Amino acid sequence: MLLLQNARIASENSPVLLEGDVLIVEGKIQDIGNNLAIPEGARVIDARGRILMPAMFDAHVHFRAPGFEAKETITTGSEAAINGGITGVVMMPNTRPAIDSAMVVATVLDNAKHRSRIPIYTSGCVTKDRQGKELAEIDGMRELGVKMLTDDGDTTADPAVLLRAMQYATEFGMFFASHCEVPELAGPRALNEGVMSYRLGIKGSPACAEEIIIDRDIRLAHAAGAHVHIQHVSSKMGMETIRWWKSRGDVKVTAEVSPHHLLFTEEHIGDYDTNYKMNPPLRTQADCDALLEGLIEGVFDLIATDHAPHTPFEKAQDFISAPNGITGLDTALVSLYHYFVRPGKFGWDVVVKRYSAEPRRLMGLPVAAIEVGQKAECLLFDTEAETTFTREFMKSKSHNTPFLDQTLKGRVDLVILGTEILLER
Repeated sequence: MLLLQNARIASENSPVLLEGDVLIVEGKIQDIGNNLAIPEGARVIDARGRILMPAMFDAHVHFRAPGFEAKETITTGSEAAINGGITGVVMMPNTRPAIDSAMVVATVLDNAKHRSRIPIYTSGCVTKDRQGKELAEIDGMRELGVKMLTDDGDTTADPAVLLRAMQYATEFGMFFASHCEVPELAGPRALNEGVMSYRLGIKGSPACAEEIIIDRDIRLAHAAGAHVHIQHVSSKMGMETIRWWKSRGDVKVTAEVSPHHLLFTEEHIGDYDTNYKMNPPLRTQADCDALLEGLIEGVFDLIATDHAPHTPFEKAQDFISAPNGITGLDTALVSLYHYFVRPGKFGWDVVVKRYSAEPRRLMGLPVAAIEVGQKAECLLFDTEAETTFTREFMKSKSHNTPFLDQTLKGRVDLVILGTEILLER
């Protein structure tokens, strides 16, 4: 039994924070009110000045298992999620072997049950081994609970194959998540084609390489009557393309934006800093501004980190050779607060809606909420404390993030999932 007193309660439905006490009994929220009586035997936490909100959910993470456990494991990835106030994730299937069959799905989910303190979900491949040629074992994966199909890491190259998959799997209630790029245009995938690529002497990836496939895959979904989810959008025109398709109202399209594409630009790469190398690449300040506009407006349904850990050795290579990717689970919520909520660019309602409620809705899961009768799935956030992202603080096995050793305002103090306190600082 736990009583959180004097909390400021955030929800997706209002920018106004309500103040009150929250009583949790046997893993459920039993009462919310002011000056609640302290039940006998209850533990009391004074949450004065801190924000109580539903725990986050990340619908796009790479836990590198099976096959790349030197970068991340299900255990270290899930602990990084908890460290960042996240109590559920969806893993991507670009592993070795790829998650393209019922057998691999069963193995991954069984491992997750024994190695994670939070629920782990996985996506499945559209095509066998993500090769873009033959359909993966879609029905077998569906029977094990897979809802999201994606060849993430690459685009499903053959549109005829993707259309056939959409026509087939939509009948089963599955949806498609698209990593959007034309590989022939994207080139070495090192950085945006523009000022920095010319300055650094590296061939860049033009935004149109992404935007062409955004439009293509939504058109395919329109033709198939399918639901398509556009991953990690990075450009202004990409956002505007999705906005236009949504305005038509005749296709089911959702989309996500990652914190790093809101926060950083190609200019941050500086002197070939590989922590800023990712795919799709960081683009311009005008793109960042448009993505923020799209998030606030609702063009982007959700925030997702695309948590992509790599070993120090890999990221220490030259800029072209180093792999793409940035970790994000440890840092996302604090960075969103520091750069956007604290300066008033958007409120806690946007964070809760886009990084907690909508990702769960995307996956067909119950939405976490601070309401009487709901399961306790929440976090306590201190807006006046600070977080320094040292290697010791972060729980991810890899530390390829620009936030390494930086101090930001805000701190996740408490994470609750049912009857268990997963984190308490």
